[in-house]
Amino acid sequence: MSALVEIKNVEKRFDISGGFLDQLKLESGRIVRRRTVVNAVNGVTLSIAQGETLAVVGESGCGKSTLARAVIGLHAPTAGEVWFDGQRTDNLSPKAMRPFRKRMQMVFQDPYASLNPRLTVRSILEEPVHMHFPELSPAQVSERVAEVMCQVGLDPAWAGNYPHEFSGGQRQRVSIARALTVDPEFIVADEPISALDVSIQAQILNLLMDAQEQRGLTYLFISHDLGVVRHISTRVAVMYLGSLCELTDADTLFDRPLHPYTQALLSAIPRLGADPAKRVRLIGEIPSPINLPPGCVFHGRCKHAEERCRVEVPVVIEAEPGHMVACHGVQEGRI
Repeated sequence: MSALVEIKNVEKRFDISGGFLDQLKLESGRIVRRRTVVNAVNGVTLSIAQGETLAVVGESGCGKSTLARAVIGLHAPTAGEVWFDGQRTDNLSPKAMRPFRKRMQMVFQDPYASLNPRLTVRSILEEPVHMHFPELSPAQVSERVAEVMCQVGLDPAWAGNYPHEFSGGQRQRVSIARALTVDPEFIVADEPISALDVSIQAQILNLLMDAQEQRGLTYLFISHDLGVVRHISTRVAVMYLGSLCELTDADTLFDRPLHPYTQALLSAIPRLGADPAKRVRLIGEIPSPINLPPGCVFHGRCKHAEERCRVEVPVVIEAEPGHMVACHGVQEGRI
């Protein structure tokens, strides 16, 4: 399958220094100016094939949502490139980016925060259609909105209601419907079920998978729920502190993880009858993204770390066909 989305060495840094006076520090009796920068994403390279679901997992703060927003164009990458269907998009002006907006959409984590509380569901769903399909008549717009509402399991008769009149699961259905109204090819789903209870999570997951089958959608699925990831994803990318650790198909990752961090992450999944003594327990604390450690960012918590891990940043290698990993231990054959 050809790649619909390509992410090439993307970096994203946020300057949180504040104003000029906030940047002034007293060091050794002298006043110096220091900037404080958060290294959110550090040189990530990925490709997403047409029709697949690529899941990105990792602990909170690992940069997966920032990466997703950089891909969709909500954050401009500090460095690197984002390509969509063979065209670079990260350097486009808002006007030049507009044709791509209807081809790529996003479903946010909190549906209540992402929906305008002053608009009815009808207005929320009609707005992107009016923007991207100005040639449609009002009747055609209403017909499209009703069709999409039915597809996501909402009664079109509810279109006059406001977001606060819906449950959390129904609001997330509205968010998905808003993304589908413009017939996108690519959807970024940023933890779309984390704010919902378990029974509703299953409904939303099935809805996303049905929409993918019916419309041929491509997903970038952000989640910290590994059970959900195994169920929905084609391939899985594991991130730690803004860096890519491992990338392979879902079955291989869950059955034969190579990176020590991935092994620890999968070990944390609750399993009935599992031996607690076999659980991988990480040592140390997660370093600050403001002051990244030298070498491998995971070396301070890794029991396999050696001197090379502390001074040299590992590059992503293909350890097995289709199985990418960034680890000196794996590369040297000692893990």
